[in-house]
Amino acid sequence: MTTHVDEKISKLVTDNKIMVFMKGNKLMPQCGFSNQVVQILNILGVPYETVDVLSEPDIRQGIKEYSNWPTIPQVYINGEFVGGSDVMTELYQKGELQQIVEVALAS
Repeated sequence: MTTHVDEKISKLVTDNKIMVFMKGNKLMPQCGFSNQVVQILNILGVPYETVDVLSEPDIRQGIKEYSNWPTIPQVYINGEFVGGSDVMTELYQKGELQQIVEVALAS
């Protein structure tokens, strides 16, 4: 990954309380896993930003290296990598995601 891509990803992650790297965007997810994350965040009613990795191939590969996580989507909350759709679903079902999001938005 180039320094430019690394810096771009770092800025996106730090500038946004909740950042989702996904296929498509929050209005039109392009895969089921990305859609699952969008639905969870929409249910929580929290503000979040997305990057469409399909339209930015350098970010698509770079985010995998940045997080050391091989799949998309990837969710960052308060600058911390949380995981993909499976982790988000599990945290949501346990009621833990709501707490993580509330703490992040309050900081």
